[in-house]
Amino acid sequence: MKKGTPAFEFAKGLWNDNPVLVQLLGMCPTLAVTTTVVNGLAMALATSFVLIMSSLMVSTFRKWIPGSVRIASYIVIIASFVTLADRFLAAYFYDISKALGPFIPLIIVNCIILGRQEAFSSKNTVKMSLLDAMGMSLGFLIALVLLSSFREILGYGTWFGIKLMPAFFKPWVIMIMPPGAFFMLGIILGVSGVIKNRANKGVV
Repeated sequence: MKKGTPAFEFAKGLWNDNPVLVQLLGMCPTLAVTTTVVNGLAMALATSFVLIMSSLMVSTFRKWIPGSVRIASYIVIIASFVTLADRFLAAYFYDISKALGPFIPLIIVNCIILGRQEAFSSKNTVKMSLLDAMGMSLGFLIALVLLSSFREILGYGTWFGIKLMPAFFKPWVIMIMPPGAFFMLGIILGVSGVIKNRANKGVV
């Protein structure tokens, strides 16, 4: 795919510029809330909503936002959509909202969202900004679901709360603790790096 095309701007966030697996952005929620797939998916969807809507707003009004206050303006826009996401979860998915705790409000300072506004949405059209935000959101979602799936299966023996592992399996408690998050993320990053290197060399 040629750089700058709609297909490229969408697809780059899935693999080549994946915010978690390549850029290593948004590590706090990635490591903290991925003890279960439900929590990881909820965080990814909330972040995606904020990223997509913020990108649309910033791209739409980019010509009217003074450069001297652009970061403050982005934060106000992002905070508005974070508040909507936070109140929605609290109203309709209270248990998930409680489990995610302060990490929903902290989306305001998530470097993925603020970074995309500064690096892309403030410089590109609404269409391209939407594609960029959707691609980055999907890449973030894939990474969180992948990480949380391994952690829940090994840490609880379940997936989406459904028991998968046999009765003799003893859950690896470390997988639902912070060290387990770092350990599993390291494995995923290592595997993705090997796949990317082999692909670049034409092996796969």
